[in-house]
Amino acid sequence: MAAPPQIAILGAGIFVKTQYIPRLSEISNLLCLKYIWSRSEESARGAVEIAKQHFPGVKCKWGDQGLNDIILDASVLGVAVVLAGQAQVDISLELLKAGKHVIQEKPAAASTPEIETALASYNFICTSSGQPIWAVAENYRFEPAFLESKKLMADVGDMMNVQVIIEGSMNGSNPYFSSSWRRNFEGGFILDMGVHFIAGLRMMVGCEVTSVSAITSHVDATLPPPDIISSNFMLENGCSGVFVMVVSSSSPKIIWRVVGTKGTLQVERGKDNGKHGYLVSLYSPDGQCKSTFYSFSGVTEELKAFIQDISQAIVKKGRDYEAEPRSSFLEGARDVAVLEAMLESGSKGGALVHVKKF
Repeated sequence: MAAPPQIAILGAGIFVKTQYIPRLSEISNLLCLKYIWSRSEESARGAVEIAKQHFPGVKCKWGDQGLNDIILDASVLGVAVVLAGQAQVDISLELLKAGKHVIQEKPAAASTPEIETALASYNFICTSSGQPIWAVAENYRFEPAFLESKKLMADVGDMMNVQVIIEGSMNGSNPYFSSSWRRNFEGGFILDMGVHFIAGLRMMVGCEVTSVSAITSHVDATLPPPDIISSNFMLENGCSGVFVMVVSSSSPKIIWRVVGTKGTLQVERGKDNGKHGYLVSLYSPDGQCKSTFYSFSGVTEELKAFIQDISQAIVKKGRDYEAEPRSSFLEGARDVAVLEAMLESGSKGGALVHVKKF
């Protein structure tokens, strides 16, 4: 049996410490975590101390030299890029050029022009140096609730309307509230948070958003603008819907709801027996409702898929294998394109904007 692939993590922030390290520990039989890198030695060492509980052999790297060491280490086959959104694409491409498989945190990029440039670079890399995987970590596409809701869509008949209502909780008690890169990011929290909810929408309805008309506003002075977006959208199947997102509300609520000719399907974020997850409810015309709660497991599942893709690439020697499509950079790009169109429409007073196709 082949040895588990060795991977590195670039980044040592909150999400690495609270999600990546614990979730990777759940599938530690599938991989070997060799390095954790950060720009500063202090940050890298802090994350490594946590990781050593599960991966005693993990080593610390920092700064430009540490990054170069990882790039040149041929034993490192995969890298998780969990950095500020502004830096991720350039570093991911540098790693891909070196032949590393990459899973990069969402959002895929800051804008569609950056996506177009990145895709051109990636396609060139794939034609000249094998076929490295470029995955975007969008855990909503791996959540059991959305996998189940996608199946249940057949029971609602023809789609009549779709509603996505997001009342977020990005306030001073949220660990990401003070994140400087999100505050300086084009689109701010709307783009960084919103790609999750667009991913859930696209996963559920099984088709693309083609055009939008949105109004944006800025109410909470502690947040970067805009912090509220209300958008009408059209799906490629002709069904219309609404997407409403309030970055910070006093009563958080997150709902996806599809009204069909034979029933209504709703996915709502919540808790059950102390576990966070989603309640999936199917309402039938006779007034009956069948509900099932699914706990969060998307982060573990997306990381497992990435590691399995690396193992498959090793067996097939880098050619003629298909990586998990839900993780593809293109899927992440499509999420960004919808949000960008909504933000553009908002800046133009609600003008109709067609979503960039990828």
